[in-house]
Amino acid sequence: MLRAFGTFFGTIFSLLTLGLMLIALSIAAVFHIYGQDLPSHESLANYTPPTISRIYSGEGRIIDEFSRERRLFTPAEDIPDLVKQAFISAEDKNFYTHGGYDARGIAAAIVEAVRSRGKNVRGASTITQQVMKNFLLSGDRRIERKIKEIILATRIEETLSKDKILELYLNEIFLGQNSYGVTAAAQTYFNKPLRELAPHEAAMLASMPKAPSDFHPVRNRERLLKRRDFVLKEMYENGYIDQATYETEVAQPLRSVQNGDFEPFSAGLPPRDYFTDEIRRQLSQDFGEGEFFSGGLSVRATIDPEMQVEAAQELRRQLEIYDRGRGRWRGTGVVLPAEALESEEAWRKALSEAAVPRDIELDGRWHPAVILEIEDQQMRLGIEGVAADENAPHVVPRNDIAWLPGNFQETFKRGEVVLVRKMIEEDSGEFIRWTLRQVPEVQGGFVAMDVNTGRVLAMQGGFSYQHSVFNRATQAKRQPGSSFKPFVYAAALDSGYSPATIVVDAPIEIDTPQGIWRPRNSSNKFYGPTPLRTGIEQSRNLMTIRLAQEVGMDVVAHYAERFGVYEDMRQFLANSLGSEETTLYNMVAAYAMFANGGERVEPTLVDRVQDRYGKTVYSHDPRNCVDCDDPGIPRTRAPRIVSDRERVMDAITAYQLTSMMKGVVDRGTASGVINLPVPVAGKTGTTNDARDVWFVGFTSNIVAGCYIGYDQPRSLGGRAYGSSMCGPVFQEFMSEAIKKYGGGPFEVPPGGHFLKIDRFTGARLADDAQGDFVVAEYFRDGEEPVFGFNVTGGFAMGTDLELFKRGETEQVREVTTSTGRKATVGGKASFGSMSSGGLY
Repeated sequence: MLRAFGTFFGTIFSLLTLGLMLIALSIAAVFHIYGQDLPSHESLANYTPPTISRIYSGEGRIIDEFSRERRLFTPAEDIPDLVKQAFISAEDKNFYTHGGYDARGIAAAIVEAVRSRGKNVRGASTITQQVMKNFLLSGDRRIERKIKEIILATRIEETLSKDKILELYLNEIFLGQNSYGVTAAAQTYFNKPLRELAPHEAAMLASMPKAPSDFHPVRNRERLLKRRDFVLKEMYENGYIDQATYETEVAQPLRSVQNGDFEPFSAGLPPRDYFTDEIRRQLSQDFGEGEFFSGGLSVRATIDPEMQVEAAQELRRQLEIYDRGRGRWRGTGVVLPAEALESEEAWRKALSEAAVPRDIELDGRWHPAVILEIEDQQMRLGIEGVAADENAPHVVPRNDIAWLPGNFQETFKRGEVVLVRKMIEEDSGEFIRWTLRQVPEVQGGFVAMDVNTGRVLAMQGGFSYQHSVFNRATQAKRQPGSSFKPFVYAAALDSGYSPATIVVDAPIEIDTPQGIWRPRNSSNKFYGPTPLRTGIEQSRNLMTIRLAQEVGMDVVAHYAERFGVYEDMRQFLANSLGSEETTLYNMVAAYAMFANGGERVEPTLVDRVQDRYGKTVYSHDPRNCVDCDDPGIPRTRAPRIVSDRERVMDAITAYQLTSMMKGVVDRGTASGVINLPVPVAGKTGTTNDARDVWFVGFTSNIVAGCYIGYDQPRSLGGRAYGSSMCGPVFQEFMSEAIKKYGGGPFEVPPGGHFLKIDRFTGARLADDAQGDFVVAEYFRDGEEPVFGFNVTGGFAMGTDLELFKRGETEQVREVTTSTGRKATVGGKASFGSMSSGGLY
């Protein structure tokens, strides 16, 4: 009996042992099968998560950021213990003791699933397993994925430390609101760095991984509050906070940016503009879009924020002046439905969703508004972001739109979305009234850069970035018109001509495949034999064509390409008048080379780019610091900085051309508009039928350019000139730039001497000659200029021409602009009487 009893239990024991062995072998086989061809867990040791690329101003202030996943990487040692403890309490309280998976947790989950017959399937993943799922596996709930997850978790525990695993988790995890990682989430929900989070705030973040969309701080407030308090309780029970702290923190209200308790981080950033978006466009080409949007680049921009504001304001002002002068109302084109006007809550919600620009600052901020009622003598408005105020009623009086023709009632309609700004008394700052505004149809661009380094200080690519992201400073190809003429004169000066060379200003006829081309001067009058200087000062088309013919369009094209105006300029004679298209960005960079004495500059929006580790991967400054590493440099002497820039034109030629272009400002086509306290040189440009108007000019250290025109080119009208439209933009901007950057006489290069000549005839004058007809020209040493030789370009002069008398200039008239300012304008050539190139 005893033997039979022993045999029975022996058999049972053997069966149990065999069963356990079979189970173990089966589990081992399963793990072996699923352990094959798994992703390499070792790659996580070198993992670099996608992070935000940020753009900084020269002062180190964040001005923009770009990312696909909003993540700010933070090393484990910089993540406060409080944050780590909150997530460990919420997700994996045995994190520091298990080997990658929690067997008890898995068993409990299985039991729960069996009891509920599959209705309650809860996760039992450890933080390590979640890292594996997020980085190397899919997010499905199949048993195969869970097995693979456990296998990889055990492997990674052998490869990485617990802190490294936690670092990966806390930087990768999605926490809602497009925020990845705890640092970005703390900024998104509280606008705080991690070190400033209170325990209840850390617990709120730790509540998110479970289901971020189900724990929204506004839509699911109560559910999130309950989950937060649970995490705080877990932190207390795990010994991370004491009872007093727990009781204090659990009593705290649920506060967040989304609830309006904190100002959002984005509120501290300026609105995205043309400058930072152009950086995005250029660096995406240089580094690749993937690296730019996810590489955590730190970009130091060349922008001067004060000058950028000035550039935007002055270009906008001129565009608005022109637009209001046309007297046409277009509005925004957005109309709210009638039901949205039934209550303040309804119209404010609908207005907040209206697609209208909100980035315009011109004499104050422009606000979106909706017309609520149109009365006999005023319109009542609802204004976005502005509460009702008895001292500043939300109405626009009828006389505010006196500049518009037509019936007040018919021009506007109820529900129309408009833009308004406050009109303020200049002296007292007192409120006058709300005034209607509109984004002009005409557009333009403005660029300013350092002439020696090519650093772009300001760039405005249109009236409003939010209205149109197309950058007219860098992307719009337009005809430069007469602003191209300096390159023709540069080619001539480098080819042996001088400022005193005589060129015939008289009619010409050219036989082309399209027929006889008869270019004209704007006034249809002529100077006859005229010095080169007068040709550029008065922007004479016929002189420019004869000069280009004499020098050769191949030489002119070569010069334009060397200066970067064009990549491959077509050698048509009409292109000497600027009829071939280029960008404002290229033109301003080319003029910088005139200003700095003929050395090449590469325009740039970026001083330096650093990768996520702080290593410099791009630096713009190509100069060499000869003795920066010399410890023996005296305190009184700075290190020597040597430039090895390529010379694109002779220094004397550059000075001669600069002197001639200074004459454009002093007594030529820009003389009535540009008036600055330092020497200024520049050139106006007005294309045929005034489709594009330009002015590009420079001081000794800053070059700036403006272009204005319709996006779909058409005439700006008979009073549109580069001097009258772009000149004021340059004048107002440079007035402020000079206060900051100064300016002085243009540097005279060695190797030449001054001679006085008659600027009307080109004749040599005595050294003591004086008068408004006298000009001191700079000539190369050893090259005695030839006086009296006429350049015809192979075209005869003709007879019985209506010539300007000595001292007579283009016929101009004074007009009053819509702002009350005075401006001078000249006559117009008839349409089709010349090429599409320059007039003035």
